[in-house]
Amino acid sequence: MSELDPRLHFVTATAIIAKKGDDGVVRFLIAKRAATEKAFPNKWTVPGGKLVRSEYEKLPYKTQYPQWYNTMDWLVRKEVREEVNVEIGDKIHYLTDLAFVRPDGYPVVTMSFWCLYKSGNPKPGKDLTEVAWVTAQEAKQYDMIDGIPEEIEEVAELIAGKE
Repeated sequence: MSELDPRLHFVTATAIIAKKGDDGVVRFLIAKRAATEKAFPNKWTVPGGKLVRSEYEKLPYKTQYPQWYNTMDWLVRKEVREEVNVEIGDKIHYLTDLAFVRPDGYPVVTMSFWCLYKSGNPKPGKDLTEVAWVTAQEAKQYDMIDGIPEEIEEVAELIAGKE
């Protein structure tokens, strides 16, 4: 492999999707990554994916300026639809960001968001094998990517504080 330009990164977004059940319990949608994934194979996570130039270049400009605004919002909605077959609510809230280096040497910047479930019957997309609705406590029992259970717990606390 040739030397990678350290200035170039994959940009990704994840969505912690919350849903309050009829029993009043807040659950979160998690998904298991396929064994073929370069980063974190077979680990449980939350839906998300990469920002791809050839996809966002097809979007219309929403202003007079020659740049795309709200691309992360667009990315989160697109990836959630593709990965787990659900629609999310109108508001997407920023939670945190992180960076890591994939096993193949590519650096990744991930922005983590949280939102409320709107509709759809969750099912795994092509790079996932399973999906589940879990409480923040139950998420800790899954073989998840490091940090994800803590992010889910943080969202659970944010939601509890708003009620």
